[in-house]
Amino acid sequence: MLEQLLIFTRGGLILWELGNALKGSPIDALIRSCLLEERSADADFHFDAPGGGAAYTLKWAFDNDLGLVFVAVYQRILHLLYVDDLLAAARREFSQIYDPKRTSYGDFDEIFRQLQKEAEARAEGMRKSKQAGRVPVAPSKKQAPGGAARGSGKQRSSGGGGNGGGSGKDESDGDSGKGRWLANGSSNGQENGIKENSRAPNTVVKGKENGAPDIGAFDVNKLQKLRSKGGKKSHTGGGGPKAAKAEPTKTVKKNRVWDDSPSESRLDYTDPANERGEGHAEVVAADQGESMMDKEEVVSSDSEHEEDEELENEKPGIKKKGWFSSMLQSISGNAVLEKSDLQPALKALKDRLMTKNVAEEIAEKLCESVAASLEGKKLGSFTRVSSTVQTAMEEALLRILTPKRSIDILRDVHAAKEQGRPYVVVFVGVNGVGKSTNLAKVAYWLLQHNINVMLAACDTFRSGAVEQLRTHARRLQIPIFEKGYEKDPAIVAKEAIQEAKRNNSDVVLVDTAGRMQDNEPLMRALSKLINLNNPDLVLFVGEALVGNDAVDQLTKFNQKLADLSTVPNARLIDGILLTKFDTIDDKVGAALSMVYVSGAPVMFVGCGQSYTDLKKLNVKSIVKTLLK
Repeated sequence: MLEQLLIFTRGGLILWELGNALKGSPIDALIRSCLLEERSADADFHFDAPGGGAAYTLKWAFDNDLGLVFVAVYQRILHLLYVDDLLAAARREFSQIYDPKRTSYGDFDEIFRQLQKEAEARAEGMRKSKQAGRVPVAPSKKQAPGGAARGSGKQRSSGGGGNGGGSGKDESDGDSGKGRWLANGSSNGQENGIKENSRAPNTVVKGKENGAPDIGAFDVNKLQKLRSKGGKKSHTGGGGPKAAKAEPTKTVKKNRVWDDSPSESRLDYTDPANERGEGHAEVVAADQGESMMDKEEVVSSDSEHEEDEELENEKPGIKKKGWFSSMLQSISGNAVLEKSDLQPALKALKDRLMTKNVAEEIAEKLCESVAASLEGKKLGSFTRVSSTVQTAMEEALLRILTPKRSIDILRDVHAAKEQGRPYVVVFVGVNGVGKSTNLAKVAYWLLQHNINVMLAACDTFRSGAVEQLRTHARRLQIPIFEKGYEKDPAIVAKEAIQEAKRNNSDVVLVDTAGRMQDNEPLMRALSKLINLNNPDLVLFVGEALVGNDAVDQLTKFNQKLADLSTVPNARLIDGILLTKFDTIDDKVGAALSMVYVSGAPVMFVGCGQSYTDLKKLNVKSIVKTLLK
């Protein structure tokens, strides 16, 4: 049975409710972790109540025209098959009696009870008919050999689409009363995509089977003979007199006169200051500037090229739909958006996101979420579908990249200082992304705010890691706690925190060994370090150059930290530090992929070699870059 069903507006006003409040507030978790993060295209949301309570499954439906959200909650163990059908029926009936001026809908109680009984009866009837229909299904597969051979290609493609897209479940679970965006949005889109992919291998194999004998019998042998003849000719031609004539041309480069002119003074580009030993002072002075973290980045291109970007964004919709039809629809207005209207613009947006290094899976989910938020909505007058989709995607990206909770390190450092303990930050990540270098940049930024910093050399695995961190500590003139190599990093970090407390250090920056997400021993050691010391902040250091690999790295890091944790509430990644951001030009999609997968904000961006090259992520600039 249903535990809870809520109908509320997108602004958060609850209009109708069934059942009592549940432990842990699963609907609040759904809004916070799914709807606000543009994951509304997912089929369901799983919630585990804190303290080992019940496990719930949540399903939802939208009425985009009225701005209503319908959410159903039931225990995960029940596997209720009629929920999608019930949500669609409730949405249909409630939209008929909805009035924006009303805040109470007590008359909907009886209507919903009747809808629930009908949905349960339909689900039970379909279950019985499915069980009864299993027997005659087997003979239907035994058809005439000719017919089976003729339809084998189609059966393969449709079977692949059914298994991959979950269409079998949709056909058995509900009927025409299912929610449009749940049934048609997620499952059909996946089914069509898999069908198209499944046709490609069949046609390629067929071409090879038909054409391979001819090529192998005639073309390949001729081609090999021609290649062998051509190779001999080129070899003999290259070793003849022409090759001997090519040697004197190389000596032409020696026709420079070095002694007859005062060339030493012209070619000597060394700085006299370097000869006097003043070059090192200039390098250090360059690092003593103001950190870019404290500078507000002003993006002037946003306002200057906004009109050009809007025109460019409308081009895919014009090409796909045609000038006359799009103009007619924009003038008429009040047209209800359907999935077929949104597909051309969404496909163009998906391709654009993928060219910006966004992972394909993330780009597809984003487009499905935008389609779910727009389907059934009325199009305003003089408004094109492409511009509507563009605006919806821009708002979605802003919501994803904007931090859900405020993480102010400087404020938290002072709060920890008042409690008489140091603020601990642990840097984790894969090999070679620049953890130690960017840790030194963060230390330099903290030093500029008069905060006492101590480094903890907990990378006891890689040779030279302690010496590298020692060099940064010497240049920044800050203390470092080290115990050498082949020590337990968790114990080293614990002793470093105790030493920082004795020395009145405000912050401890813990450097850890780089490890691949599939390295079980090193991931177990990292989980032990985090569980034993309970740091205030766990920063994942990742490269801005990666695309799909960023999704795999963050997913497996969080999964390993959760699986290997010894406490009920496992500590996961709290924030992201993106390195090498100055080398990617407009390929900024890794930031979006990482934030979407983990839900953690991008707190720092490394953009250079010196200590000052650390800045904040400009969310508006990233969104404009992704969509231009």
